[in-house]
Amino acid sequence: MIAQVPARGGRMGKARLSVEGPRSGESAARERTTPSLSSSATQGCWSMADVEIVLHPIPTPQSKPYIIVFGPDRHLWFCESGTSKIGRMNPGNGSFIEFDTLTPNSRPIGIAPAADGGNVWFSEGHVSRIGRITPGGAVTEFSNGLTPDCRPLSLVVRDDELWFSEYQAGQIGRISVDGHVSEYKIPTPNSEPRAMAAHPDGNIWFVETKANALGRIDAQGRVTEWPVKTPDASLRGVAVAPDGDLWFTENFSNKI
Repeated sequence: MIAQVPARGGRMGKARLSVEGPRSGESAARERTTPSLSSSATQGCWSMADVEIVLHPIPTPQSKPYIIVFGPDRHLWFCESGTSKIGRMNPGNGSFIEFDTLTPNSRPIGIAPAADGGNVWFSEGHVSRIGRITPGGAVTEFSNGLTPDCRPLSLVVRDDELWFSEYQAGQIGRISVDGHVSEYKIPTPNSEPRAMAAHPDGNIWFVETKANALGRIDAQGRVTEWPVKTPDASLRGVAVAPDGDLWFTENFSNKI
C-alpha cells in the first residue's frame, strides 16, 4: 500500500499516537485510520492535533513497494521490488498505473527524478542495470559499462547525471543522459556502499556499511573515506541538513 498523511498544520510537542484500525465494511480501496495525539509543547517533537492516514492499496498483489519519490509530473513514483514494476500514483485521485521493467525479476529498489524535468531513474539491483522511465511509461535499461553483478542500489542526481552506489562491487557509478557509464572504485575493499546524499558543495556522500565508514566522491571521481568511531556500526542511511551538516544512521549500534 501507499500511505498518505495530509499536512494540516502542526505544532511542536511530544506526541503519543494511537491508531484505530479499519472497521468492518470499510472500503479496502481507501482504508482510513484516524489517530489521536496528545502532546507536550516542551519536548521538541512535531505533532499534529488531527491526523488522518489514508492507505491506497496497490493493484498488483505482493508488490512490495520500496523507495517513493515525488516526480516532476507531480505524481508519486515508486519501485515495486516484489513484482519488478515501476508504479505511478496520482495523489489527486488515488489512481495507479504500473509499468513492467524490461528485464524479468529485476527487483527495482532505488528511484530518483531525473534533472531533465520529466523522466525518472531507477536501479535494478537484482540484474545489475539502471533503468529510466518517461512520464508515459516508456522504459530504457542500461547495462553496458556496469560491472557484472555490481548490484546498484541508491541513486542521486547531480548536474544532469545520475550517481549510484554499487554495493556488491564496492564502487560508485555515474551515468549520463545518453547512457555513458563511469565507475569509481572505493579504496577500502568490500566496503558495501549503500545510501547516498548530495551536498550543496557539489560532492556526494555515501555510507560504507561493511567498511564502517563514510565516503565522499567529488565530480572528478575522487573518493575520500572517514571511518566512524563506533565499531561495527553498520551504517545504512545518510542525509544532508540545510546547514550542510551530515547525519547518518548506525543500524547495529542504535545511534544517529
